[in-house]
Amino acid sequence: MAQNNKSLEEVHSSVDTTQKKGFFRKLLAFMGPAYLISVGYMDPGNWATDLAGGSQFGYTLLWVLLMSNIMAVLLQSLSARLGIVRGLDLAQACRESYPPIVNYALYFLAEIAIIATDLAEVVGMAIGLNLLFDIPLIWGILITFLDTFVLLFLINKGMRKMEAFILALVFIIGLSFLVEMFLAKPQIGEIMKGFIPSIPNRDALYIALGIIGATVMPHNLYLHSSLVQTRKFKWNKKGIKEALKFNFIDSAIALNLAFFVNAAILILAAATFYKAGLYQVAEIQDAYKLLEPLLGSKLAPVLFAVALIAAGQSSTITGTLAGQIIMEGFINFRIQPWVRRMITRLLAIIPAIAVILIFGVSYTGKLLIFSQVVLSLQLGFAVIPLIHFVSNRKTMGDFAIGLPVKILAWVIASIIIALNGLLVIDELINWFAKIDNPLWIILILIVLTAIFLLLLYITFMPFIRGLKEKQLQLHTQEDVDLAFSLPEYKKILVALDFSDVDREVLRHALAIGKPDSIYILTHIVESIPAIYHQHKSRDLESVKDKEVLEKYAERLRKLGYQVETKLGYGSPKNAIPKITEAYQPDILILGSHGHKILKDILFGTTIGSVRHQVKIPVLVIRK
Repeated sequence: MAQNNKSLEEVHSSVDTTQKKGFFRKLLAFMGPAYLISVGYMDPGNWATDLAGGSQFGYTLLWVLLMSNIMAVLLQSLSARLGIVRGLDLAQACRESYPPIVNYALYFLAEIAIIATDLAEVVGMAIGLNLLFDIPLIWGILITFLDTFVLLFLINKGMRKMEAFILALVFIIGLSFLVEMFLAKPQIGEIMKGFIPSIPNRDALYIALGIIGATVMPHNLYLHSSLVQTRKFKWNKKGIKEALKFNFIDSAIALNLAFFVNAAILILAAATFYKAGLYQVAEIQDAYKLLEPLLGSKLAPVLFAVALIAAGQSSTITGTLAGQIIMEGFINFRIQPWVRRMITRLLAIIPAIAVILIFGVSYTGKLLIFSQVVLSLQLGFAVIPLIHFVSNRKTMGDFAIGLPVKILAWVIASIIIALNGLLVIDELINWFAKIDNPLWIILILIVLTAIFLLLLYITFMPFIRGLKEKQLQLHTQEDVDLAFSLPEYKKILVALDFSDVDREVLRHALAIGKPDSIYILTHIVESIPAIYHQHKSRDLESVKDKEVLEKYAERLRKLGYQVETKLGYGSPKNAIPKITEAYQPDILILGSHGHKILKDILFGTTIGSVRHQVKIPVLVIRK
């Protein structure tokens, strides 16, 4: 595989598909990841945009749902392709290809998307609890904090059990709206007219963007490229082709089911509220109250609330997994899943409670729609890198997408970015008209300029200089050639830090050397005088370190080894590569103390920095 840190390591390759025979058995083994993805396409944020679109514009925006679904099927299949072929999720592929500053910017934007997603789930589920059990909205939001433990329980039970739980929730949502559709009795002719593209006015553009953002969710692209790696399959040409085929079928079925749910919500709103002249039913609570008198059934609002709770619970699980993937993928920062879950949920709960306390319950619908527009604005920063990665024949080999798919993918990306651009310009004109302080205008323009430059970079830079990924190699038994000569390490650079790990470092260094090998022992002095005066420093630490290094060398010489010493000064991250360049050794050996997250943040990661700067093998000895 392409990396050592596996995406979602606790469930990576946990579902074995290699033992299944026959088409349908194979398909059932691969099915699952797309259903986890599909719940993100029917979460409470979708409900808000679909209800607003149906009540305000009738069936007019059905074409937006259809277009969004076509976009989703293509983009999710590309995401799955990346995960299957390269064994990387989208965030990991970005980290491998872009400079750190770009990765941190993309990570920040992805985190905003996760928070926006979770915000919709928190508010939606709290509304469902309020409607069904009359629990106050604030208390409902606080209760959603407890679903952290649902995810932990499910993931510990295994991937298949978590997928079965999600599938059960999807079934509840689908069945609820199937019944609602029968009760609403929509007009088929009017529904068909809704698939003819049109945008009546500015408000329709805002809702259409919300629908796109709620349907083609950016975090789902990161998630799908990871979830497909939960399947164990033969990693050769035949195995990859098979995995791509079955995952595409999985995506097509699951996402079309999500399209049915979204279309059902919009059609329900059009057939009830729009038909009755209630054009401003964007609040889920209002929809719940109006369903019974308009449809003449007490069952309708109950099914509506049950489906809402199921949607909120299912999508919050996948949102958590996506948060873990982007944090580990972009910045290689791993924390316990329950800690990650609580952090994400708190970041969603705080703004939700603030909005309700300041503006009241009536603003929850606006908050849901706003969260989906935020998602839409993030889409370009996930879609564009994805297209670049799966188009790259160097890294994808024969599995790079062909020209027709590439053109279609870029058309989709262009539509998304163009619609977002129209919305941003429109909103800026309105904001600037209301802002009195010019400093706010300058600050907004600076932020937007930085975002625009980032978008230009990820769009055009790969065309200019190409991405830096390693070339794809499919490892099969036939590929292995054992007719090679063993390397000889005649000049061995050994970095010592005068700790108890030095003994292990020297033991391994001597084990790989030959009788005529030369060992260069080095130590880096990190005192303040050493940093500023380098080799001219005569402080006590420099003098003592030189004495200790010579003692190491003298002991080895007595044992018959050829040894040289070199004292370095300043930061080990910079000093060790300089010594390596000066001596041109065959291998570098250094020790690791196995620092964890906090120490790495405080002390830095010397090994990671050094190994990227030197062009020779690096052997890391851990205590």
